[in-house]
Amino acid sequence: MAVAAFVLGLLGLLVLNVVLGPVALVLASLALWRGTARRGRALLGLGLGIADLAVFLALAAADSTLSWSI
Repeated sequence: MAVAAFVLGLLGLLVLNVVLGPVALVLASLALWRGTARRGRALLGLGLGIADLAVFLALAAADSTLSWSI
């Protein structure tokens, strides 16, 4: 779960951050709660999940909408 949280958090910085960010947060929290051996990856997944949501909020605030446009 820690590796999945890390990968999804990293991927969420590029695409679907509103979906992948919370999923990374949940997986990282579960991995830490269960006492994973990969604690560093779980913490990175947690940080990247938070960063995903921060990027989404920054883009939404800059555009004043919740939709993306190119």
